[in-house]
This record gives sequence, structure tokens and C-alpha cells, in this order.
Amino acid sequence: MLKELITSIRFIAVLLLLCCVLYPALIWVAGRSVFRAEAEGSLIERDGKLIGSKVIGQGFSSPHYFHGRPSAVGYNASGSAGSNLGPTNPALFARMADSVTSASVLDRLSTATIAFDRVTASGSGLDPDISPENARQQVARIAKQRGVDVQTVQTLVDKHTAPPLLGIFGTKRVNVLMLNLALDDELSTTGIHEKSQGRS
Repeated sequence: MLKELITSIRFIAVLLLLCCVLYPALIWVAGRSVFRAEAEGSLIERDGKLIGSKVIGQGFSSPHYFHGRPSAVGYNASGSAGSNLGPTNPALFARMADSVTSASVLDRLSTATIAFDRVTASGSGLDPDISPENARQQVARIAKQRGVDVQTVQTLVDKHTAPPLLGIFGTKRVNVLMLNLALDDELSTTGIHEKSQGRS
């Protein structure tokens, strides 16, 4: 029995070494060498300032920028979650009604035409993307604010519209932060990196 116990302890020690030391170390090295940017959080810097992450949504309120999806956690990356409110919950209904009103006023849209992701939060509350339809509905406002024609802004949207993953998974999407950075780069104005936390 002692021999079996020693064998079991050795087996556990080997598994601990493989699964808790060698495998994590291998994945860490591979991530840092092959996918360094992704492993570090896909962070975006401008002029030496960290302005956000390509994969974590943030709030934009300025009419000069595209706005992302609503967030149930206030875009707090340390508390990623949905609202967990059911479809008949009055709080959820009130929040969606506020989003509808805001979109209607900001971009002069009829309630029946507002893109679904302008009023619904994602499961994480940190979705960095919006639908092309959502972006299109904001184009006229941004063009007016920046003093350019609508087609100029729409062309930027088209350039930053990503296809479904591998052409079959998901739907077309537009990364809000990257699109807003492109606005600053190509349609000169005060940049996101000069705004507090990139949320103005």
C-alpha cells in the first residue's frame, strides 16, 4: 500500500508540473511572441497616452463621435456583466425607452427605424462593436458636426466594417474606437487622446 501511495504522489507531482507550470508557461511564451498585442489586451496608444482597448467598449458622448452600445456596467471592465433584467422588468423597459428617446433626438430617427444595438446592451456590457446599420444612422450627425459631406463619413464607416469571422460566424461589425480614431486622423479635430479617458 505504501508503494501505491508513493506512486500516486509522484503521479500527482508530474501532473502538477505539466498542467500548472509547463503548460501555462508555454502558452504565455507563445502568446507574448506570436500574439503580443492581443496578449496585452489589444491596447491603443496615441502620443504616448493609453486611450483604450480595441476589444473593450467605452462610452462616447460627444456628437462629434460615433456612440457605442449601452452598457449595463457603465463600461467598467472590472465588472463585466449584463443587467440580468428580464424582458418584463420595468427597469429594463425604462432604460431602453431612454435609449430610444436619446437616439431619436440625437440623430432625428423615428422609433421604428432605430438599430437594435442602439437600445440593447451586450451580455458583457463591454462590446466594442456596433452594427453597420447603427453606424449609418449616426453618419449625418457626425458629418454635420465636422463640417464634411455625408459620403466622406460613410466611406470611413465602410472602410472600418469588418466581415463575419471566417466569413460565416457572427455578422458584420464596426469597431467604435477604431472608427472614432479614424475620424480624428482623417477629419482633423481635437483627438480622443486629448480627451479625458477618450469618452468625450
